[in-house]
Amino acid sequence: MIPLHDDNPTRLFPLFTLLLIAACILAYLWQRSLGPQGFNAVVISLGVIPAVLLDKAQLPAELALIPAEATVFTSMFLHGGIMHLAGNILYLWIFGNNVEDAMGHLRFLLFYLLCGVAAVAGQTLQNPDSQLPMVGASGAISGVLGAYLLLYPRARVLVLIPLGFFLQVIRMPAGLVLALWFLLQIVSSLLTQSEGGGVAWFAHIGGFIAGMVLVLFMKKRHVPLFHRGHGSRR
Repeated sequence: MIPLHDDNPTRLFPLFTLLLIAACILAYLWQRSLGPQGFNAVVISLGVIPAVLLDKAQLPAELALIPAEATVFTSMFLHGGIMHLAGNILYLWIFGNNVEDAMGHLRFLLFYLLCGVAAVAGQTLQNPDSQLPMVGASGAISGVLGAYLLLYPRARVLVLIPLGFFLQVIRMPAGLVLALWFLLQIVSSLLTQSEGGGVAWFAHIGGFIAGMVLVLFMKKRHVPLFHRGHGSRR
């Protein structure tokens, strides 16, 4: 189930949503410009490695470019591949502009970064001895999805559903789309607990829960929860 568009126009220009998207694209282009070895070195140096973050392991001196704590933030702008980047950009564009609209520019940026920190915490607490680097904006974007779920669950989202060789496009309530997304993260985390790598499911879960909590304090006072959205039909 791939979201394509929502029917919830914004009143505020999504400045930081666009800037965050641009930052992720530029960071990925920079990664690619370094060649395969440089790409991998950047992921190791600037991605979050739980064991290094908790001082249980150390990087080789030539890869320890910044303090481990700083990788919590640098990792949010790096990606492991073009599909990883494209998926994150799609979700951030569809849902981020409305959350920024509900919070204002600077509060949205702070919210986004805090959700990213919570995502790192969720994955690190789940596997503190992991020496695999974690990169991507999906943890912070998961927080955006959690906020959208509480703000605009009755907005309509156009989604693409693959049905074998056929593709079906339908409109669904945002609350249902995001609840199913979150359920998928939980199921996936349970099914892959024994695996050593892959997707950081607990980062998604931690970011999503953080977004649901933080939106209560960071939305504008006049913005209600469970709103239909500016363009939703009754």
